[in-house]
Amino acid sequence: MKKTIVKILQFLAFFTVGAFIFWLIYKDQDIEHIKSVLKNDVKYGWVWLSLFLGLLSHISRTLRWGMMIEPVGHKPRFINTFLAVMVGYLMNMAFPRMGEVSRCGVLARYEKISFTKLIGTVVAERLIDVLSLLILLGIVIVSQFGKMLNFIDANPEIKGKLMAVIGSPVLIIVVVVVVILFIVFRKAFKHTVIFRKIMEIVSNFKEGFISIRNMENKGWFFFHSAFIWGMYYLMLYVIFFAFEFTSDLNPIAGLTTFVLASFGMVAPVQGGIGAWHFMAKEALSLYGVANENGIIFAFVAHTSMTVMIILIGIISLLILPFINRRNDVVELHNVRT
Repeated sequence: MKKTIVKILQFLAFFTVGAFIFWLIYKDQDIEHIKSVLKNDVKYGWVWLSLFLGLLSHISRTLRWGMMIEPVGHKPRFINTFLAVMVGYLMNMAFPRMGEVSRCGVLARYEKISFTKLIGTVVAERLIDVLSLLILLGIVIVSQFGKMLNFIDANPEIKGKLMAVIGSPVLIIVVVVVVILFIVFRKAFKHTVIFRKIMEIVSNFKEGFISIRNMENKGWFFFHSAFIWGMYYLMLYVIFFAFEFTSDLNPIAGLTTFVLASFGMVAPVQGGIGAWHFMAKEALSLYGVANENGIIFAFVAHTSMTVMIILIGIISLLILPFINRRNDVVELHNVRT
């Protein structure tokens, strides 16, 4: 009961933050003008293409995750893996960072794979994703250095947070204290039950990490890693052609918008609501897109992605038990006999 209450409060807190940011962005906008643009000026064929590209990225992520699971001794069915991925995206809409745990739980349930081993593969996968995003950020910084400086200067709160993290004495002290305590008490700690449990978990994590090293088709793994992020980028960039005010912007403007908006998804709010909109419209402003137009663009791009994830995620939750009903019946029969 207590855990349920905590989760509800956590959901409400995250949602409130996101909704508040969203309200701040849209509170002074002309709603009738936005409705008119959405009804008459948006070329929705590009939005549908965006959703198709997004679906391709989800399929590619499914295939890549399956490749990472094989070296730990399992070959999950594609359909279960895909549905688990989509359930994970859905869960992130409710509780930020819950998606990784949820999809591992779903696959562990229906494919009988160790949960901690799956977590290890997801952690490794996320590290690859972070590296990919940092590479794209590096490209943006090098090619758009002046505009990035303008973005930081135009948002002093972001600049202040970056400087605070880099030069935080508290962070430095905590790191030093943890290192000292580990050195002093490491021998005694090795004989505790907690240490053995931690090492067991670490061992399972390690199996997930080495899945990349041990996989047979590394070329396909790197292809999918590049393809996933290429589709993410194109998913956003093609929506530029849905509006007159962004249709003339070049691909690097799309990349800048994509990278900055991606950091909005990192914010601890459901689906990046509010934070994603803010980062996207600020990025577009670097290329002369008016604030009210950037807001409309962000609304269409984010809403279309979110609706797709919610619909496919709910469908995935509903059909998972039916797809696996036969396996559950066979398992129950084996237990009884």
